[in-house]
Amino acid sequence: MSRVRITGGEWRSRLVKVVDSPGLRPTPDRVRETLFNWLGQDLSGLDCLDLFAGTGILGFEAASRGARRVTQIEENQRVFEALRQNAASLGGDRLEPVRADALKFVASAGARGCGYDLVFLDPPYRQGLLEKVAPHLAAIAKPGMRIYAEAEHVLERLGDWVTVKQGHAGQVYYHLLEKE
Repeated sequence: MSRVRITGGEWRSRLVKVVDSPGLRPTPDRVRETLFNWLGQDLSGLDCLDLFAGTGILGFEAASRGARRVTQIEENQRVFEALRQNAASLGGDRLEPVRADALKFVASAGARGCGYDLVFLDPPYRQGLLEKVAPHLAAIAKPGMRIYAEAEHVLERLGDWVTVKQGHAGQVYYHLLEKE
């Protein structure tokens, strides 16, 4: 088991446990620092969705910076258990870990009236998951919703959202998307 560090906010420098699981890639510190420079360090009042949560580090970073609510979706039982334990150890009542299939969750979230200001998408690679999520984004979008997406390739757009900022680190291409 390894650990990853929260880079900013009230939980800055706290360590999050990471279980060893195939395909699990915590977003590197440098990439998270860039992302939160793009978004701003104060996310007070925002409702966030970490759709393929994995370690949950993106959601923990958002909650650490004041997000009102962070829903973290993870399907893998072992990875989810670590996510749930990390959320409990941080003591964040703003964190809502949910064990569910990400595609099923996002497909039904709009119908349940769930709306988000910020969505983190860091799915397993080479499964076409970003393209499968794209048709459901409008149904969960609050006005001005932004999307952070990681992929194994450059993204120009995702549904009605277009890339406004992007970067590259190792095998990861990361993007900030805003509605066209």
